[in-house]
Amino acid sequence: MINIRRLTKTFFPNTPNEVQALRGIDLDIPEGCFAGIIGTNGSGKSTLLNAVAGTFEPDQGRILIDQQDITNWAEYRRASLIGRVFQNPFAGTAADMTIAENVVMAMRRGCSRGLGLALRRSVRDEIADRIRSLKMGLEDRLDNPIGTLSGGQRQALTLLMATWLRPRLLLLDEHTAALDPKSAAQVAELTLEIIRREKLTALMVTHSMQQAVQLPEHIIMMHKGQIVRQFGGQEKARVRVPDLLAAFDHVRRREQLDPAVAEILGRQYV
Repeated sequence: MINIRRLTKTFFPNTPNEVQALRGIDLDIPEGCFAGIIGTNGSGKSTLLNAVAGTFEPDQGRILIDQQDITNWAEYRRASLIGRVFQNPFAGTAADMTIAENVVMAMRRGCSRGLGLALRRSVRDEIADRIRSLKMGLEDRLDNPIGTLSGGQRQALTLLMATWLRPRLLLLDEHTAALDPKSAAQVAELTLEIIRREKLTALMVTHSMQQAVQLPEHIIMMHKGQIVRQFGGQEKARVRVPDLLAAFDHVRRREQLDPAVAEILGRQYV
């Protein structure tokens, strides 16, 4: 269970460049739930993900995982609970290290370093078996530098590494956005397969309305640092891309109305 309470963050406060990136976010994500965050540029979706990951400390509010307050934990400490896949396929891996060495680093997260004994035959066999599930033929290329792989192959391996130790929370930061359409579809399918198989709790930021409809079971819509709408349960099962676009249009129209009128119109979306 992930609980976020009254989370706020302002960048460059008291300057002409002040940005209220998060404005009192309240959010609960049940265990095993795959939730997607959508929103326009500057809506705060990636800022929210970074706050949960520990990239910065919020100005106010609390973040709890399994009722444990991690609000003031450093990013490296949260790594024991959180796995993350970035938009850039080349982030989160060491390009000059082999596939096997990169995976071992993920396997030994939180343990003392050293790859010699870690790469014994039984471990290599385990790595090959897990990588075989990606269906990309990489199990026979364990000694290849990971930097020689395509973006899609590398992102698939990064996803496997991020979930190897079954994190309490998986963060996906537009993890298919930089891929070609075919690779993006492959990684998206793999993402859903791993999350369902491992029964992971996951939070995914995406710009793709189609991906938001197809992958997560819950949709969180953000606008100007706030959560303005959520789709869950049967409503999420029925929602389609035009419905999401209509909801965004409704939010924009409310901004242009008299506050009292906007409140009345907004009640149908509560």
